[in-house]
Amino acid sequence: MKGHCIATGLLLVAALALPGCGTKVVPCSRAEIFCVGLVTESGRRDDRSYNQAAWEGLKQGKTEGLADWIASIETVDARDYDENIGVFVDAGYDVIVTVGSAMDEATRAAALKYPEIYFIGVDQPQPAEEEAIPNLAGVVFPEDQLGFLAGALAAMMTRSGKIGAVCVSDAWPPAQRYGEGYRAGAEYVNPAVEATIVYHDEVVLDKSFSDPAWSAAETDALIDSGADVIFGVGGTTGAEALFSAAKRGAYVVGADMDQFFILPLAAPRLLTSTVKLVTPAVVDLIAEAKQAQGRVGVFRFGDYVGQVGLAPYHDLDQFIPGTVKSRMAELSQALSLGEVQTGVSISNP
Repeated sequence: MKGHCIATGLLLVAALALPGCGTKVVPCSRAEIFCVGLVTESGRRDDRSYNQAAWEGLKQGKTEGLADWIASIETVDARDYDENIGVFVDAGYDVIVTVGSAMDEATRAAALKYPEIYFIGVDQPQPAEEEAIPNLAGVVFPEDQLGFLAGALAAMMTRSGKIGAVCVSDAWPPAQRYGEGYRAGAEYVNPAVEATIVYHDEVVLDKSFSDPAWSAAETDALIDSGADVIFGVGGTTGAEALFSAAKRGAYVVGADMDQFFILPLAAPRLLTSTVKLVTPAVVDLIAEAKQAQGRVGVFRFGDYVGQVGLAPYHDLDQFIPGTVKSRMAELSQALSLGEVQTGVSISNP
């Protein structure tokens, strides 16, 4: 695509331009200019979710002097993933960051085709070491720890002694890790609490992640049975669980990113969200890519396990006892240090 304006369907958010397009020409073909590009999963860059967290990593990398030039492409249609990655390839970028499991196939194909470029795939688990690609790192997270934190908080905040989780299909291993981690966390802090985990029975993940009607029905059933804290996991399915539970007056716990900003209708009943800390992982891998620049053994390819944590308690901060906050802080640290184990062992296929 060199020498041509960006094709229809691609939206350039930063100064990634080519001759004749009316803006500054990208200098990334020069060896001394280290360039990092971001291709979003379908959706906006500033989505208060993975896309934005990854973009914050690029911005921080530039601030810290790791990158000389950064840019992003917002994907309008999932069919454009290959083409969007190709824009940065043709422009001479050194590192390309892609976001979300839906981009896994396109990212792996590009990494194999362009071994001189480093690729970072956010939330993209990589295969065993013998099948890993030397210039591709997948940022993954211990979802069992995220679920564990959610379950522990739910068990400490329930009044009925019953809590629930509504998750996308357990054919997706991270969903199992979330759900079983939730059960383990609740049992860890209070074995008397009854934790019910509901998984979608649709193995086609696109449908599993986008079934608000199923989620609403399952959430209502959990609340009707006495559950007063609900954990929602996965796309619009998980979001609907939070909406439906909040509407019924239950407390809710979000997953992945801080749902307070993403789901305002659920925010008044949102205790917190268990979050994947994408930004520091992206910064770390950009630093390794810059240090490596062709040297074997420097870039950490394969799976890079990122850190997890808790979002602020926001509007419910004053209603959560100090003892609960202290216990959650202790558990979060103990999990990160390996002092507490979830006991959940579910591997990607």
